[in-house]
Amino acid sequence: MMESQFSQEMLCRIERTGIIAVLILDDPRHAVPTARALFEGGIESIELTLRTPAALDCLKQIIQELPEMLAGVGTVLTCEQVDQVSDAGAAYAVAPGLNCNTVKHAQSRNLPFAPGVMTPSDIEAAVELGCRELKFFPAQSAGGIKYLASLQAPYQHLGLRFLPLGGLGPGHVEDYLADPAVLAVGGTWIARRDMIHSENWQAITQRAQQARDIVDSIRKGPQ
Repeated sequence: MMESQFSQEMLCRIERTGIIAVLILDDPRHAVPTARALFEGGIESIELTLRTPAALDCLKQIIQELPEMLAGVGTVLTCEQVDQVSDAGAAYAVAPGLNCNTVKHAQSRNLPFAPGVMTPSDIEAAVELGCRELKFFPAQSAGGIKYLASLQAPYQHLGLRFLPLGGLGPGHVEDYLADPAVLAVGGTWIARRDMIHSENWQAITQRAQQARDIVDSIRKGPQ
């Protein structure tokens, strides 16, 4: 079995939370309230995407004001972005695809990194680079849990773990988390961009609680 770039503590925490809230934040003022609303609802990990100019400022604020949140960063595409998120204190990073230079640079910075995969060739390239945690993206468009089950079957002996993202909603969570190869699922539905813009923190907390309930019903046991 391959050695993970993620610490065992971090892997256990991601698996326990079961769902990673994917955030697109446009205004730094919304960063901490959004993170608090999620945390109060039982979601302990986020993927803050680098899709907006405010993303890095939002990351820094969340890390400073809510250090108990496991703050990862998504859409990390370049070596420069690896440096930026590592310097800002990101717990981990993920990408939609597999860029060898970006993966190697993240490794040189000791930043746990999960590249995106969608084909057997993607998986084998990631394995060659020493990656064990992989983002399955775009999950639903690629074929959903049935496709992932077939895709990862030849590699089960390697102990790979997958983070499905892309097109997921609450109705998909149970099927994905029933697969032991799935570490956690990610999605924007818990804290949608419009909900953040309207500062509807109560609704975000409610959605987080509903997601938490689904995870707990599947992954029962000591927390």
